[in-house]
Amino acid sequence: MPIFQDAKGKNIANFQKMIDEKKNTIRKYYDEIGHLYYGQYKDVNVDMTKDINARCESISNLYIEIEDLNVKILRERGLKKCAVCGTENNLSNAFCFKCGARFDDSDAVPADVIAPPNASATPARFTDSKKAAPAAPVAAPVVTAPAEAAPAIAPVAESAAEPVIAEEAAAEDITVEGKEE
Repeated sequence: MPIFQDAKGKNIANFQKMIDEKKNTIRKYYDEIGHLYYGQYKDVNVDMTKDINARCESISNLYIEIEDLNVKILRERGLKKCAVCGTENNLSNAFCFKCGARFDDSDAVPADVIAPPNASATPARFTDSKKAAPAAPVAAPVVTAPAEAAPAIAPVAESAAEPVIAEEAAAEDITVEGKEE
């Protein structure tokens, strides 16, 4: 067994060993599923669905455990993975350096974890509201061509429930005037 100079290297090796064991278990489950499925094929009266589903569920759980171990390995290396683009970033980053996605507060790491114990650094997270956060991209102003003259809205009569457009009111006056002739 190799000799590790630091605890982080030892932790990473242990996590990797656990991942390898879980991958071997997954291969074993795949083999068992294949045998169960073939047994069901050979004898139609035998229903192996429960056994197959149980192993499939176990495989899904093992993949989740492997992903958790991969996250622990990244943390040991001082990194975290962007959920949007999958890029590895420093633990101290608030935003992904590739796609700009904001990391959750659950990804936040205290300064004493990021900085060496003898460094006198300020905390990685801003606690003072006067400190500027990274600026969000500003959209360019939208310039639109002047619209055709929009119909003016005529004042609403107290008894009317809906506003009457001035053009419609003028049209009504024309027809009313036409009737009065």
